[in-house]
Amino acid sequence: MMDKKKVYLLVVLLVLFLVWLVSNINTIKNKEEFSEAVKISLREAGNQLLLTNKDSTSLILPIIKIGELKYELSFQSELSINPDSLVSVIKKSFRKSELPKKYRVEVIQCEGEEVSYSYEIKESIGSSIVPCKGRVLPDNCYTIEVRFTEKNTAFLDLVFLIIGVLIVFLLLYEFLFRSKQETNSKIVEEQFLAIGGFQFYPDQNKLVKKVLEINLSRKECELLVIFAGKPNEIVKREELTKRVWEDNGVIVGRSLDTYISKLRKKLKSDPTIKIVNIHGVGYKLEMNN
Repeated sequence: MMDKKKVYLLVVLLVLFLVWLVSNINTIKNKEEFSEAVKISLREAGNQLLLTNKDSTSLILPIIKIGELKYELSFQSELSINPDSLVSVIKKSFRKSELPKKYRVEVIQCEGEEVSYSYEIKESIGSSIVPCKGRVLPDNCYTIEVRFTEKNTAFLDLVFLIIGVLIVFLLLYEFLFRSKQETNSKIVEEQFLAIGGFQFYPDQNKLVKKVLEINLSRKECELLVIFAGKPNEIVKREELTKRVWEDNGVIVGRSLDTYISKLRKKLKSDPTIKIVNIHGVGYKLEMNN
């Protein structure tokens, strides 16, 4: 099982991820609302620009979002643009909608897509760049592109999403896979027979005594399983040979005695147990403890 500190850490990370997830959902909603607010503000600014041209009938074309924070305002008819009026109406319209104070504006000719005029507004008036005031752009087909220069958080959102997914994966791994592995490991560790000072693992064909590990052959293991099931009892030769050899379709002569001898050598490090020969009858695993 995981220690308490690890559990607490994972819980805290999960809570933080859930908080981020909720805030990210709200951010998505806020982005949608922001986009709608920008479109309304630009339409209002476009209307004011047309009115300064004494045009109250031609249409303002649909405002298009052309980037993460970039929007395009276009018109049905040609118009002239006074930079002073452009700066003023966009600033006023954005202020009403409480939009970000940092943005860049470009006036682009429809034909050739040349930038006829541009300026940048920053939070402080002194750092804003508004050139060519008073130089009126003649009647032409123009589109106005506005790009907000606030820092884009899309990359950070992606990073947090990846971190969140990793946290969830780690939680699942720890609570599902690791706990299952630990349970299986415990089961394996407990599946041994105590024979004197040895731990006998029949499924793994081995004896373990402290740091000493002794490998057993399949036959040795099968014999020891029989003896361990009947400690301090006489097991007849016929039973041993039948269960270990004859059941497998093999009939042997002196093989039993050979394997008993091998087992004795492997158990000799523990004086509390020994395999005793009961002459003419069979063998007995004597356990003094």
